[in-house]
Amino acid sequence: MTTRLRLASTLVVAAALAVLAGCASDPYNVPLGATRTEVMQRVGAPTAVYPLPQGGERLQYSRAPMGFEVNNVDLDANGRVVSVIQEMDERYFAQTILIDRWRVEDVVRTYGRPYEITQVSSFNGNVWSWRYLQINNPRFLYIYIDPQGVVRRYHTADDYSLDDVRFRR
Repeated sequence: MTTRLRLASTLVVAAALAVLAGCASDPYNVPLGATRTEVMQRVGAPTAVYPLPQGGERLQYSRAPMGFEVNNVDLDANGRVVSVIQEMDERYFAQTILIDRWRVEDVVRTYGRPYEITQVSSFNGNVWSWRYLQINNPRFLYIYIDPQGVVRRYHTADDYSLDDVRFRR
């Protein structure tokens, strides 16, 4: 076997193992009923841990600020998985984001740290943003938080920041 062929074979095997490892470490594949220890063994340490209002805790696996996913693994008071959800999904925003009720803690517990915090002249407060994908289109979620820390509105928009790279010839 030539050196080039051996190198190519090694690279193919390494790539296959990397893909399999990525699937195994995806929080979305955690089964309901798994224990906290099993979750940690399967997908590693979360990027954040938050107590849940009804008891239990949330293990958050975020690929932010530059990634497009925030996976929340919720555990009940006994430390067992009761839900796993990829939060950065446009289908859920309207039912998840509670305008005039949510506070900063609720936003962070659901979406984690934002990609960016900015201000606009048309709103008295901060605008937090996260990146996500709708199908394969990069988008932004913007949440408007007033000076008292209350969510007042949100909206989504296309992310054109990659267009220079995609359309450059």
